[in-house]
Amino acid sequence: MRILIVEDELHLAEALSQILKKNNYSVDVVHDGESGLDNALSGIYDLLLLDIMLPEMDGITLLKTIREKGMATPVILLTAKGETSDKIAGLDYGADDYVAKPFSTEELLARIRAALRRKGEVVPDDGLKYGDIELNTATLKVTCKSKELKLILKESELLELLIARKSAITSKEQIIEKLWGFDSEVEHNNVEVYVSFLRKKLTFLQSSVKINTIRGVGYVLEVTA
Repeated sequence: MRILIVEDELHLAEALSQILKKNNYSVDVVHDGESGLDNALSGIYDLLLLDIMLPEMDGITLLKTIREKGMATPVILLTAKGETSDKIAGLDYGADDYVAKPFSTEELLARIRAALRRKGEVVPDDGLKYGDIELNTATLKVTCKSKELKLILKESELLELLIARKSAITSKEQIIEKLWGFDSEVEHNNVEVYVSFLRKKLTFLQSSVKINTIRGVGYVLEVTA
């Protein structure tokens, strides 16, 4: 899952980024409200961590703008302790939750999981199931019956995306945006390489789950008999 951090305190932003990456989230970081709005409107993020006090555009205005444009992406506000009026305004404009600084890593991760669950994502603390496989996004391990394999991060992110989309076709462009970011220079053959890696591992596990290519369109997961 991909998270956008909009935070102008550079050290805090970097610390948040490292915490989330260590927990196998894909992360982008920007340091002002206008850049945050541009990124958020790309539609590639599963959740936004949004500071209220930002240069160029404050967090409340950013939040109000994306909600007015119909975006339902979960937003967790990062607030200073005691900013009650800002918390109320944020919740009124559609924030899903807030975390008061300073906060613990465990609390932040729990609130992220809760916000994603409310969005409708399958986040049973770490396991995702499809057909006869289960992906643990924390350990990057995929299991099938009694067999287990460790994936690399991009393989895990790709499988997670395909599971989340279930029977929907996922284009190479969508995969690139979700796994590498909307301004990435990654090319289609990078996607093909990771799809190939993942297919080989599913075959090794003797899984009934297959990644089918829809020529000219993209990929879709299917369970074979």
